[in-house]
Amino acid sequence: MDNDKRFVTGLDVGTENIRAVIATVNKSGEISIVGYNEGKSAGMRKGIPANLTGPAEAIDRTLGDAERMGGYDVRSAFVSINGSTVISTHTEGMIAVGAVEHEIDLEDLDRVEDVAVTGRIPANRDVLDVIPLEYALDGQGGIKDPLGMSGARLEMRACVISALTPNCENLKKATATADVEAKRLIPSVVAAAKAVLTERQKENGVAVIDFGATTTSVAVYEEGDLQYVGVVPAGSNNITNDLAIVLAISPDLAEEVKTRFVTGNFDTEKSLTIKVGKEGKERAFNRKEVEEVVKARLDEIFTEVRKKLKSAKYDQRLPEGIILTGGGAKMRDIDLFAKKVLEAAVTIGVPKGLGGVAESIEKPEFATAVGLAMFAAESADLSPITSKKSKKTAKKSSNANPFNFIKKIFNKF
Repeated sequence: MDNDKRFVTGLDVGTENIRAVIATVNKSGEISIVGYNEGKSAGMRKGIPANLTGPAEAIDRTLGDAERMGGYDVRSAFVSINGSTVISTHTEGMIAVGAVEHEIDLEDLDRVEDVAVTGRIPANRDVLDVIPLEYALDGQGGIKDPLGMSGARLEMRACVISALTPNCENLKKATATADVEAKRLIPSVVAAAKAVLTERQKENGVAVIDFGATTTSVAVYEEGDLQYVGVVPAGSNNITNDLAIVLAISPDLAEEVKTRFVTGNFDTEKSLTIKVGKEGKERAFNRKEVEEVVKARLDEIFTEVRKKLKSAKYDQRLPEGIILTGGGAKMRDIDLFAKKVLEAAVTIGVPKGLGGVAESIEKPEFATAVGLAMFAAESADLSPITSKKSKKTAKKSSNANPFNFIKKIFNKF
């Protein structure tokens, strides 16, 4: 085994599904996928933990197969966070740094960031990231990196991403209950953007829409930086539930109707009847009725997305268009529907250019997990190569987590 390589893990904890990606990182920072898995989630509501046991057990199950594939036991991971409490806030800060000949150092950058955040983000919110948009020295703006420059007054404009503290803490507790440390929480749409966007797209202006099961997240990039994050509290599962109610069928059968027969193109001629179920027990539905239900919900979701873009002042102002990711992006012709509502070019985004066993996860639903692994690869705190045997021994000897004893009892049954 190459001792120059290190492991990283991306863990996408969604309301409907949990996806894990394990990768190795070489000296050059290139990642190679060695393990992955997708499993059903539990105990989550609209991206927020409703209890600790459900998510922890789902994380443990999902990571198990990924660990066996990659030959590595996960101790820590970069974890996705979602929900309507994830927001972006634009702030400003200014500090005096000394005489005109003073050279800006890292301490100065930390100070001006602290000024830009303190008092501007409520105490009940955790800051997930601070993205410097622009610096100014002695009134001269347009500076991207002032490190080493000289000046007496340093100003900064920044985009601050935050989420409610209880949601962050409970998500960390849920992963800890599964014996995984959440090294960093990253909004799911920001992680997805990491996996599917190019530097050119981020520079020119582009939006990413993560169409999930119960939430639809929006991120806007311009001039190379993240400018806006917002979340719509509705997703593809709402379509399934609507069909189940209107057609008076089970959610499982409604999901089958949605995945087999629904497309985002409602203008083409199709047969008038939809049939699902086993031979001899088939059920027939009126296609027009099905499409009316789906179209109504899609209209609602993407209209709300457009409102988010308008509030951020980026509606119809994105030269690179919109990239659609997430499980909801698997719906046939969904890009055509989104294009009509958003009046912008829309394409489906998938992770590309990865090494290892990446072919099976080059799908829109894996964009967030891959992006989380890519963020982890850029972190200096990488997990060293550790054998499965030594990792399990470490787990058995650890009593830091009060839930471990209960978990072991349940695992016996």
